[in-house]
Amino acid sequence: MVNRIRFFLNRLRERLWVRPLIFCILSVTGAFLAKMVDNTIMGRVVPEINPESIETLLAIIASSMLVISTFAVASMLSAYAAASSTATPRSFSLVVSDDVSQNALSTFIAAFIFSIVALVALKNEYYEKAGHFALFTLTIIVFAWVIITFLRWVDQIARLGRLATTIDKVEKATAAAMQRQRCVPILGGAPVGLRQDSNQAIYGSSIGYVQRIDVDALQAYAEETGIRIIVSALPGAFSAPGRAIAYVSSDPVDLSEDDIRHIEKAFQIGNDRTFDEDPRFGLIALSEIASRALSPAVNDPGTAIAIIGRFVRLFALWAEPVEEDEKQTIEYDRVAVPEISLSDMFDDAFTAIARDGAGTVEVATRLQKAFESLASLGVTSLRDVAIRHARLARARAENALVAPKDLEVLRKVAKFANPV
Repeated sequence: MVNRIRFFLNRLRERLWVRPLIFCILSVTGAFLAKMVDNTIMGRVVPEINPESIETLLAIIASSMLVISTFAVASMLSAYAAASSTATPRSFSLVVSDDVSQNALSTFIAAFIFSIVALVALKNEYYEKAGHFALFTLTIIVFAWVIITFLRWVDQIARLGRLATTIDKVEKATAAAMQRQRCVPILGGAPVGLRQDSNQAIYGSSIGYVQRIDVDALQAYAEETGIRIIVSALPGAFSAPGRAIAYVSSDPVDLSEDDIRHIEKAFQIGNDRTFDEDPRFGLIALSEIASRALSPAVNDPGTAIAIIGRFVRLFALWAEPVEEDEKQTIEYDRVAVPEISLSDMFDDAFTAIARDGAGTVEVATRLQKAFESLASLGVTSLRDVAIRHARLARARAENALVAPKDLEVLRKVAKFANPV
């Protein structure tokens, strides 16, 4: 349930209209709540507020907020375009869900709506003495809120869409997905064993990417029908005709169309991959940023080197031992889920950099140092994969580098991966 709610909220955060709509509703509600104060005894104790002063403040807010809102939208669109062009289009969902920018846009639009509604009510003598005081107080609060939000937003918009900020966002999203996957590697299900001959394949009716799997729903249906389900498509896998998303084991196999639809509904398939439960997508996005930096048009090996360092940090996080209170228990004994492949994660992260940076000695040597660092973490599986990739990267670099001195430097730092 927690994963379902988080997935739903993250999708809402990617919709620019949701937060402004909520703020606008609150602003209209506030303008009308000021009238309720007239029905209390506050009218006897609050000072008299000249309606003209309130009208002046509201007019200033109304005339300026629409302009600032338009400016905010233009700045945000420019930042989104910069993130897609300088980093990777896959980072767009993270940039567009930036809380500070969405709060700023929502605040400016809400302040504009509040001022218009309050002005109309004030002009039609909707408020009395206490209402004037309450409206004046609300207007001052809105005014202060707009100023503080604008100052915070100016600081943020100067960074939003910049390459370093985008890389930070992608790394943060990837680290969160890896942390969840590390603690629950098989999503609370049972380990995948040998498949029986009677297994029936389940195919998705939609073409796209698996975004999340409702293992709880699969378990409930498996208990109800007495079957066992083996998941074959983890989040991030491509669903297409002929590619099974799951297998069903029952004796005998006799699944109706309704049974197949129930199982299929537990797999949420969309047009794009998401970062929430798909750590490999984050690794791919970072690798794409590094590859673009290594292209002849950009020629920025420093960015690729920085991303290699972030990969070391992410895989070091993956290698950390899981605390006892974080260890997974088998909650869904009738649903078998495979573990994510560490080898595939390394392929996603390092293959493109090793290929595109093979002819750049500083990138090639930094890759070898990164693999050596990961191999020394004391995790056997991590060491084996790191050494395999170190040898592949060295082979690519030896074919691309022409200067004898560069080859000598490369072979020196790659000694750790030499066969024993």
